[in-house]
Amino acid sequence: MSLKIHFIGIGGIGISALAKFMAGDGHTISGSDIRQSEITDELALKFGAKITIPHHGDAVDGVDMVIHSAAVRKNNPEYLRAKELGIPLYARKEALKFILKDKRVYAVGGAHGKSTTSAMLAELLPQSNAIIGAISKTFHSNVRTAPNDEVVFEADESDASFLNCNPYMAIVTNVEPEHMEYYEYDLERFYATYESFLKLAKVRVINAEDPFLSQLSIESIKLYPSRDIRELEYILIDGEPHMRFRLKDLGLFEVFGLGEHIAVDASLAILAALHVGEDIEHIREHLKNYKGIKKRFDIVENSEQCVIIDDYGHHPTEIKATMDALQRYAKMRGFNKIRAVWQPHKYSRTMDNLQGFVECFEGADELVILPIWSAGEVEVPIDLKGAFSGYELIMAERVTKEGGAVKILDAHGQTIKQFDRDLIVAFGAGDITYQIRGLKK
Repeated sequence: MSLKIHFIGIGGIGISALAKFMAGDGHTISGSDIRQSEITDELALKFGAKITIPHHGDAVDGVDMVIHSAAVRKNNPEYLRAKELGIPLYARKEALKFILKDKRVYAVGGAHGKSTTSAMLAELLPQSNAIIGAISKTFHSNVRTAPNDEVVFEADESDASFLNCNPYMAIVTNVEPEHMEYYEYDLERFYATYESFLKLAKVRVINAEDPFLSQLSIESIKLYPSRDIRELEYILIDGEPHMRFRLKDLGLFEVFGLGEHIAVDASLAILAALHVGEDIEHIREHLKNYKGIKKRFDIVENSEQCVIIDDYGHHPTEIKATMDALQRYAKMRGFNKIRAVWQPHKYSRTMDNLQGFVECFEGADELVILPIWSAGEVEVPIDLKGAFSGYELIMAERVTKEGGAVKILDAHGQTIKQFDRDLIVAFGAGDITYQIRGLKK
């Protein structure tokens, strides 16, 4: 039965994915957000969604169901109007039960690498639907729809919503305490939730060298990276970084990206696709089609003089893995320096992991720190200048890209410094991605 479904906060990466998926499943969608964006434009143009900017109570009139993002408050006019009209109202987390209940879901979870692994698995299962938390450079969206019930799904642990995704297969890259404010800083509760997610699935594929996953006695397809991944090589193809490696007795594979973690993510996707029934030679060829995802080691400028990279890394573990890979890439390209720009994401994450952040930028010849992206949190004073005093440090208001150069700007919009040579990388989950691409002046 076709439904009219309205999404409050439809401009978010997670909620927009559900909207696109439901449109592909034959439903009529509409939605609202605070501001217009690339995502809302795409929903209107490609999916026929009626978009309301900003929120307005009338937007829910006549719909059968309302789904809202976790950020939407109960005083939102559309939320209130839906309650008044008696329209079924679901948070994104709860809506997953309805959306995925009849699907064969290949759910990818983990603290780090789940977007990359999801996108890789979507390449290896080209006939499947896909709902991931990033924009695939292959299908230019966070969603791909297909006329079947198979779904590659990026499963989110931040609010335990992965418990609602009806996993047939659970692929877990690693487990590390994150989003602990949701779990009330209770480690037992955090780890128990991951274990519950794995137990929901009929098939499990895990990184068996992860400290937590290695202790579980649940039957699983296990990857032991240190022994299963061999002959690891860092190579350039058309100036772009790739990994070449041998996996178990399955032969050689090549995949876009740089770093041992990329080979681990690819290996988990390969093992998952093999279990689903994909031919190994098809897997080998399809993996070569993977071109990465936006904001993950995303090369936005590539010349002889400099390379500019946009990276979503916003946790010390992620940043360190990328920094390690960047040092190899710099040598391969003949660059002398690595210049890092960091926009911290959330006051809580920055405080909880401050020492980890100080250590993870090792290898950066210059470090630019921008104001913390609050993500709705109340401001808390943190002495970042003092904490990072051991670096060649620039405290700045924002950056922008003009041509092949990155300009570092102060609060008045004046240029403090300009980077136009060597390797330049921007880290963060806020609006840094628009700054480093020159899309936000």
